[in-house]
Formats: sequence, C-alpha cells, structure tokens
Amino acid sequence: MEWGVFNLEELFGKSTRGKRLKSEDRISGTLPFVTAGEKDEGISAFIGNDVTVFSENTITIDMFGSAKYRNYKYGCDDHIAVVHTQKLPKPVAIFITSAIHKKSYTGEFHYGRNFYAKDADILNISLPTNNGKIDFEFMESFIAELEAERIAELEAYLLATGLKDYTLTDEEKQVLDDFENIKWGTFNLEKLFGKSTRGKRLKSADRISGNLPFVTAGETDEGISAFIGNDVNIFPKNTTTIDMFGSAKYRNYRYGGDDHIAVVYTEKLPKLASIFVTTAIHKSSYNGQFNYGRNFYAKDADELNISLPIQNNQPNYAIMETFISAIQKLVIKEVVLYADRKIAATKTVVNK
Repeated sequence: MEWGVFNLEELFGKSTRGKRLKSEDRISGTLPFVTAGEKDEGISAFIGNDVTVFSENTITIDMFGSAKYRNYKYGCDDHIAVVHTQKLPKPVAIFITSAIHKKSYTGEFHYGRNFYAKDADILNISLPTNNGKIDFEFMESFIAELEAERIAELEAYLLATGLKDYTLTDEEKQVLDDFENIKWGTFNLEKLFGKSTRGKRLKSADRISGNLPFVTAGETDEGISAFIGNDVNIFPKNTTTIDMFGSAKYRNYRYGGDDHIAVVYTEKLPKLASIFVTTAIHKSSYNGQFNYGRNFYAKDADELNISLPIQNNQPNYAIMETFISAIQKLVIKEVVLYADRKIAATKTVVNK
C-alpha cells in the first residue's frame, strides 16, 4: 500500500470553530452539544438554543486534539474544531477521522495549549494512494470489511455468552413496571462497605510493562492508563473506583490504581447489585464539586451518602440485581437487532 501526505484545509476547506455557550445559558432540547472530553463522546448536553448546527458525517477535534466522527447533526462550543467531510461516503469519513486522530492526539495539546481550528487547517495527514491520488475506494472497502469482521465477532460473542436471549422474565417486567413505586433509603458508604482505599502514585517513567490494568483519573479507556508489571497493591474485581473528579466506575477485573483513585469494596455483593451501587455512587459523587483544585479522596467516599432501594429499611440487593438484569437485556436487544440487520445487509451485498 502506498501512502501520501495531504493538508486538511486543502482537502476539506477551512475548519470551523464552535462558539461558547455557558452551562447556565443552555436550554434543554434535542440537539447534541459537543464540548471537549471523552465522556459520552464529548456530548455534554442536549440543547434547544439557537446555535450553528453542523452537518452529520463530519469530524470534530476537541481542545486536546481528540478527533471523533459524528453521524448526526450537532452544535458545539469554542473548544471544538469541525472538519467538513460531509460530502464523503461514511466509511471514508470514518477512515479519515482515524488518520486525523493519529496526527492530532499527540499529547501536544492540553489546558495550556488548546487545539484550534487554525491547527486543523495546517494539519497534514497520511492517506492511502493509488497512482499518486487518494484511494477513496480502498478506504471505503477497508472500513466495510473491518465492520463486517467486528459484527461477526459480536454475533459469536452473543451466542457464546447466551446474551442473545433478551426476553424479559415476569420478575424483570414487574420490576420495570413498579420502579417508580420503589421505596428508597439513604446509606453511608463506609457503613455499608467499610473504609475505602486510596491507590498509590506510580509515575509514568517508573511503570514496567505488564498485564495488570492500572487505573488513573479520566474517562478515556475507562481510566486505564497502562498495563503494568510493577509490584503494586492489587484491588479485587467486582469493586468500584471513584476518581479525583468523583467519577465512579465498576471494575469486574483485578487492577492497580494511583493516588487519584478511591476504591470501594463492593466485592461481596452479587455482580449486578454491585453495578447498581456503582451507579448510585456516581450519581452522588460526580456532581461538579470535584476538580483539579479539589480532588475526590477516599475520605470523601467514606463520608458519601447514596440512595438505594430498600426492604424492611435495609438495602434491597435482590431488586437491584433484577433491575440491572432487565436493563442489560433491553440494551442487548438493541445490540442483537443491530447485529442482525448488519449481517443481513452484508449477505445481501455479497449475494448481489
């Protein structure tokens, strides 16, 4: 495969920068509003404000240089640059998004040095060529083949794990129907699960390559910043981490963590109940109070109060399990139906 280097502005014209819209000025609506960050693909709100609406099948690059493909209309703030790829076939735009991300998400851009639209315009990316010209046909077929492989893997996984059965039981239906009538109680996290533990600092330069997930603060890759072989405290699976910003995540694997991570020991709970508790923790801890100036620590976890369904004034873990099982099936149903549609479409193309 031959490759060529191409300037982004010459390919797609000048990039566009969004405009600032403060949180307090946002009107609730249906338009996705994109800001910087990895959480929810950077969608921070759904708004009804009169803002510039960018076309679907375009690419955003946030202030850190992270590029994302958008197959829907959206608005965005001034930390977002939009690359206008809307005239390209969808698979080609996806391929180019990866090429942009590879060049722009280098660690060069941060809070002190943001990535702007002018940076997008001078960005040079590598693309496959044929006889010196961009090989759009290769990009389209490559992404299509990659998608077909992933769908086949998904289908095999669903069958092997039994997740393809998404039929709700009578008990699950009942829990969903009665959810608004469930009684709730407030519980202190330390009293439920004992004192939380804080991880220990391990500088990037001191990390030895290995296979233990090492959790730090952030949303990218669920906060896993490296896989290490260092001799560190190993936290058990089926536990909950809360990072320095108050973001809680369920971990169903053993891991290490740095000093920006608090670990809540929910490992004695059934898995689905632990997932429910993680969501309850996140709702209480991820409230905007914690940031670079005021971190969330293990002591904050110990003081945290969360709301849980109750029976006889005690946490009703059984109903939590049933509810999460029902939600899981509803989500899996959409995944299964999506996979079935994609497989059917692939077969149609092959048989033509």
